[in-house]
Amino acid sequence: MNKALFSIAMSLTLAFSAASYAAGDTGNMDMSGGAKQSADAKNSMSHGEIKKVDTANGKLTIKHGPLENLGMEAMTMTFKVKDPAMMSQVKVGDKIDFVAEEINGALTVVKLEKQ
Repeated sequence: MNKALFSIAMSLTLAFSAASYAAGDTGNMDMSGGAKQSADAKNSMSHGEIKKVDTANGKLTIKHGPLENLGMEAMTMTFKVKDPAMMSQVKVGDKIDFVAEEINGALTVVKLEKQ
């Protein structure tokens, strides 16, 4: 019984010590309110692969990694393109870097670069 109580007491002591240390170590903390992080995420490019080019409707189907600026996980989905000229830059199978944003309720590719 004494060993069990001692073990619990030590576990709690270690847990509180670690939490106290973590709470007190704010020297490297970004106090900008996340403004820089959200701007970086908005401008960071995501990686993907073109799965379908729908020129008639101005849409690209892209298998992509996480879209940090939109809080989306990796998946395959269809996007509108902001500039119709983007459609002629790519073909099925091309690896791309891109930025997508929500514009008027539609997920839209606003920047596109072939890898």
